[in-house]
Amino acid sequence: MFSHIVLGANDIDASKRFYDATLGVLGVAAGTLDAKGRIVYVHDGGRLLITRPIDGGPAHHGNGNTTGFLAASPQIVDAWHAAGIANGGTSIEDPPGIRHATENRMLYLAYLRDPAGNKLCGFHRIS
Repeated sequence: MFSHIVLGANDIDASKRFYDATLGVLGVAAGTLDAKGRIVYVHDGGRLLITRPIDGGPAHHGNGNTTGFLAASPQIVDAWHAAGIANGGTSIEDPPGIRHATENRMLYLAYLRDPAGNKLCGFHRIS
């Protein structure tokens, strides 16, 4: 459904450290800088770009926005979360664990804010 996601950042170096670490846990190669100074991550046909805002203003998170990243297991969600905290991210909401558990669906989730304040979710569907 999605071709790419673009997130704003004020500190490209801090964002590259954060995303290289967290996405690396998920099996994504380190990001590369393009000619415009954006960090580009490519994985399974999708792209994630981290960039300073084009209008020259400061980057800030979108209230109500969350970008989710698929993980192959709850252990990888935990490793993603730990890598984020170790690389400038902030843990938010409840600790990593099972959430949104219903009779037909159990999700293992963890939430972080990246160095620019963007809300991210590590996501594994248990059932």
